[in-house]
Amino acid sequence: MPTIGVSIAIPPPHGDLLQAKRASFGDPLAESIPTHVTLLGPTELAPADMPAAVEHLEEVSAISRPFPMRLRGTGTFRPISPVVFVQVSGGLAECEVLERAVRQGPLERHLEFNYHPHVTVAHDVSEENLDRALADLADFEATFEIEEFHLYEHGADQVWRPVRSFPLRGR
Repeated sequence: MPTIGVSIAIPPPHGDLLQAKRASFGDPLAESIPTHVTLLGPTELAPADMPAAVEHLEEVSAISRPFPMRLRGTGTFRPISPVVFVQVSGGLAECEVLERAVRQGPLERHLEFNYHPHVTVAHDVSEENLDRALADLADFEATFEIEEFHLYEHGADQVWRPVRSFPLRGR
């Protein structure tokens, strides 16, 4: 059964910079996962259910408005999870609303943890590299407009690839 995800892509040059930083911290998934803010984490979906999921995402995008996103500074989920991330400091509420809308209907699923919009920059690396990621990107700051989100599929080669974009068309 295919595994999908729904995310907001971080645009160039910011996404490229953060992906290169993730690789520099030794994250083995840096080249397999585009830089993003998750709206729906990895979810197995039967091929027969894909049309309903796409229709649902079209409906969500039709009522969702573009919004500015600001990334600033770092945070961590340690000790619960070995993750360092860049914080979403602007557009947080919009991400939360979008995530709740996406995670309905054919994509409804239970969350293990409360939703926390972020951009992962180090995961499953040494404590030293987690500390380095936390410090190296502490002053990171970027602002850009979010005008779409994407449906991704996890390939047999373990790479996440965008399958389709959904423009935010709400008014």
